[in-house]
Amino acid sequence: MSATVIVVGAGPVGQTAALLLARWKLDVVLLDAAPTRALAGSRSICQQRDVLDIWSHVGASAIGEEGLTWTTARTFYRGRSIAESRFEVRSGTPPFVNLSQTRTEAVLDGLIAAEPRIRLCWNQPVTRLIGEDDAVTVHTLTDTYSADYAILATGAHSGPIRDQLDIDFPGTTCPDRFLICDIAADLPELRTERHFHFDPPDNPGRQLLIHPCPDNTFRIDWQVPPDYNAATDQLDDRVRSVTGNLGYRLLWSTTYRFHSRVAGRFNRGRIMLAGDVAHLYAPFGARGLNSGVADAENAAWKIAAHAHGWSGESILDSYHAERYPAALENQEVVDTTMRFLAPPTDQDRRRRHDLLEAAATDSDAAAKIDSGRFAEPYWYSASPLTTPDPDRPPPCRPPKNTGQPAAPGVIFPDGPPDTAGLRQSLRGAFTLVTRDEQPDAWFHAETDAPTRYLALSRCDRGEELAEHIGLSAGEGWLVRPDSHLAATLPQATPDAVAAALRRVLGRTDEGLPL
Repeated sequence: MSATVIVVGAGPVGQTAALLLARWKLDVVLLDAAPTRALAGSRSICQQRDVLDIWSHVGASAIGEEGLTWTTARTFYRGRSIAESRFEVRSGTPPFVNLSQTRTEAVLDGLIAAEPRIRLCWNQPVTRLIGEDDAVTVHTLTDTYSADYAILATGAHSGPIRDQLDIDFPGTTCPDRFLICDIAADLPELRTERHFHFDPPDNPGRQLLIHPCPDNTFRIDWQVPPDYNAATDQLDDRVRSVTGNLGYRLLWSTTYRFHSRVAGRFNRGRIMLAGDVAHLYAPFGARGLNSGVADAENAAWKIAAHAHGWSGESILDSYHAERYPAALENQEVVDTTMRFLAPPTDQDRRRRHDLLEAAATDSDAAAKIDSGRFAEPYWYSASPLTTPDPDRPPPCRPPKNTGQPAAPGVIFPDGPPDTAGLRQSLRGAFTLVTRDEQPDAWFHAETDAPTRYLALSRCDRGEELAEHIGLSAGEGWLVRPDSHLAATLPQATPDAVAAALRRVLGRTDEGLPL
């Protein structure tokens, strides 16, 4: 059979891609090698705010509503508390939630079942993949599928598929292994706290991480030696080092190794790689699933732009131009964390020891402890689709838990707490945002792409919102369908807006090469 887009892999990244493509009015065949949905373990549990916005955009607001947001992060060294940070959960979309991947997949499955543009096919392991200039063919053990485009979200074990596309996957593998358990227990003191232990007494020389999840469940991660043997391990003793004498129920456990790898190419023409098939990271900072969902959103709007004739062929290659450096940034951040967690040299070990020893009484030392910087949306400042603004140069990453200034390529800035839904509402179209009503501001370029115009003066507390995000009178901010700023135009003239729109659509036929 034929379809507009084939999505291979029905995990959260593939599910998200399929739902987004359907919103762009494209038909989707969603294939998965498994015979049915596997209901096993928490797996990826941390979803950051922008991913929750994407899921709300496709109708999956239940993920954010059901998830748990912890409010305190405590760090321990050899059993004693050395650092603590707290934050308030404001109104609107939470900054992140913890929710099991099993529940996330169930919510997305419900939406897929109700979407007539998506056909989900289980038990379809891919055997061969052929990409041509204007078509893609996918062979499975039992069927052949043809389409105009494909998104591969086939997960970590995708070597044969990458090999067929002649895409390498360089990187490293951590020698240590990691043991993960899900437990159910009544631990009131841990319900809203994340605990990270360096060198705990019951796991000397390694790490222990405890995450709360909904319904009195907890995710526990232990770093264990390379020769760890689950058959001989005293797992009950490990769990009771966390629960004490309280009863608990073991829900799931597994072991795995961490990898740090990024594919050398994120697309081959009309075939795009998203999620773990394109990048693998250690989980500290939750950059795996979160960056995979961002991959899916980026790929979906660009495929839609090309399929509907709003963009030329170059918009497809812009997927690699944007998501490949995003993957490298995530890899660098996580590798830096891993060097702190598992120091590779004597000098690194001494530095970490000194910081951990000093952290309890030295706030500067405590601030340098690296147990993972949480995932953040990438800034497309250097993207060929982004219009530079000399008055708003690309900023540097701010400290953790602080907002970013507005600039071309960054995600639309947050407003005051009770206007936090604005950024989510900008998804799905090209939107021009101005401070005051400018009747002549909107572009006159010929395009069938979905466009909107928003003058903040029309909104409640619009003046306060404009001040908060830094939008000046006369300016025009062109927002992409993924809520990133394509341009911050000092003057929102029709010509300036039209040129920025042509650029973000990759209209090379109009003199804006990528």
